[in-house]
Amino acid sequence: MVQQDKFIYVGIDLHKQHHTAVFIDCWNQKLGEIKFDNKPSAFPLLEKEVKKHTKKGLSVVYGLEDVGGFGRALAVYLTENKCWVKEVNPKLSTARRKSHITVQKSDSWDAECVARVLKDELLQLPDARPIDLYWAISQLVTRRKGVVKVLSGCIKNLHQQLGYHYPSYKKFFSEIDGKTALSFWEAYPSPRYLKDMEAETLAEFLRSHSNNGLSHKKAAQILSLIEADGDTYRDFQDKRDFIVQSLVRSIRFNQQELAQIEEEIGGLMKQLGFQLETMTGIDVVTAAELVAEIGDIHRFVTPDKLARFAGIAPIICGSGNKVRNYKSKQGNRELHDIIKNLAIRQIAVTRNKKEPRNPYFHAYYGQKLTAGKTKQQAIVCIMRKLVNVVHYLMRTKAAYIIPEVSIKQAG
Repeated sequence: MVQQDKFIYVGIDLHKQHHTAVFIDCWNQKLGEIKFDNKPSAFPLLEKEVKKHTKKGLSVVYGLEDVGGFGRALAVYLTENKCWVKEVNPKLSTARRKSHITVQKSDSWDAECVARVLKDELLQLPDARPIDLYWAISQLVTRRKGVVKVLSGCIKNLHQQLGYHYPSYKKFFSEIDGKTALSFWEAYPSPRYLKDMEAETLAEFLRSHSNNGLSHKKAAQILSLIEADGDTYRDFQDKRDFIVQSLVRSIRFNQQELAQIEEEIGGLMKQLGFQLETMTGIDVVTAAELVAEIGDIHRFVTPDKLARFAGIAPIICGSGNKVRNYKSKQGNRELHDIIKNLAIRQIAVTRNKKEPRNPYFHAYYGQKLTAGKTKQQAIVCIMRKLVNVVHYLMRTKAAYIIPEVSIKQAG
């Protein structure tokens, strides 16, 4: 049992350039305050100031709201120096600040609210464990999301431009950002470059850029579609052609960046030794997204705690003899969405044979619907089961094996 009067509680309000720390005792009495720069050389100043208020027999515990962003360097420093560091949910400190009759806002008061939450919720708050490997994976996942967003924007703009130049462009290739398609748009950004061109000449170009995957038939089809579209030439056509070629260059660059990032992610994931990809619907990227949001799985002693962290566990509301469960809108929404998408993949069927990709979850989904659950409620049930699976796979580093489906379940 932790004796609260044996600690000094240090709450820290974190910023990009500087941090503010406030120290309180077990009676919420403010002992001191310090403002210091957010750089490793300034962190010893915090410990030095705290020691001035640490009497014999007292220990120190630190509370940080953000151990993955602005506060990560400080969290690493403190943990490496054998300090006890807790991760304080920003919602708790915000609620504490707003709970007073007169609501105020300052770095000093924010830090004191963090310290008060730290004192009251000491045993419930998770220990800060800033492990570099998890942090690097998180940074790569974030970078990948940025590249994907830029790439999607470029492809969307290319669709728009091609619509002006080639009204039937969607019939040219299965994907407008494929290797052969990009080569075509770069070489022929508008129909004027194809004027009086023979089908065989274009076919030779297509063969050289598609590893002989496209032939004379495709070339004839493209030229026929262009002729059917009519004349799309306008003034300053060369400027709009430049835009198409510029978009092609941007798409290629971002595709290369994406491939390199995913290669780096794959290398780091191998070091963790997880076998999450053995499960239906999880590739290296999805596995990395799970790891980036969960971090060290040992922070969560049970799957229930992980479910609550992800906002999947229901909220229980009751008064008197009436008790109801409500859908949670709290928790880590990024992790919630990842698990939701994963749940939808579990009930998918193959394109050709229409066979369930995961017979166990497909049957479980059917059972829930038969029991009167809505589709959304059934998916939430799958999400909760997936939390158990992910928690087990990450703790044991085991491979996923689809459970056998009994005749009763299949029916």
